[in-house]
Amino acid sequence: MNKVTGIIRIVCYNYSNSNINKSILFKNSSLFRPNLPQLVNARYYAKNKDKKKEDKGKGVKKHVKVDETFLNDKINFSKLNEDMEKSVRLLNENLTKYVSVRSTLGSIENVPVKFNSRTYKLVELGQVVRKNSKVLAINMRSFPQAIMDTLKALAESGMNLNPQQEGTTIYVPVPRVTREYREELIKNAKSLFIKSRDNIRDVQNKCIKSLKLKEKQGALSQDDFLEASTQVKFIGDIYIIKAQKLLEEKQEELLGGKDDSS
Repeated sequence: MNKVTGIIRIVCYNYSNSNINKSILFKNSSLFRPNLPQLVNARYYAKNKDKKKEDKGKGVKKHVKVDETFLNDKINFSKLNEDMEKSVRLLNENLTKYVSVRSTLGSIENVPVKFNSRTYKLVELGQVVRKNSKVLAINMRSFPQAIMDTLKALAESGMNLNPQQEGTTIYVPVPRVTREYREELIKNAKSLFIKSRDNIRDVQNKCIKSLKLKEKQGALSQDDFLEASTQVKFIGDIYIIKAQKLLEEKQEELLGGKDDSS
């Protein structure tokens, strides 16, 4: 019996109360099974502690080992991660741009406007300037036909804006920062999180459906289908936890600071 000595790279993710602790361990290993394939990038995921899915009487959190080599033989593992990561990245961008206690020129300029079957940044259709400390003005002289679509985009931006039109100019009063205003922004942040979470689940479910089809066609055993599906679901959970953390950070930001005086 041959002795095989090597280095196994294990990436451990431990999730507790939405906090992520990551450690990379390198261990020398001696494998005495002659036909045992070497695992590359074995990742161990633990479910969130507050879900309380623990072994009865043992108090041990259940772990799922996500084996990239195993999954790569059955799905496009890289694309799965890229699509889920894209949802988290988009959530982060939207929270930064559109959920802020202070409406800035930059956030207004980047509001997406659907016009003539295309989506533009507002700055591509109008010039945004600060009229005074309480009002922003948008000059729509170059694209007056886009005024109505721009008004709608501003009103539905999630920034609690109340745009008003005067000729080819749109005036946007900067909302006063009150407790009620902060709470409304938190609702908007939650809506963005839910959209991100649902997008991640859609990617996850689409992947599992493709695995189910392979099982029905005989290209995948039932055991492999169940194992792959479990791993895919846990990967989805990981990205949702990342999105949840972004939401929690934004909530803390919105609840901090002082409100405007009357």
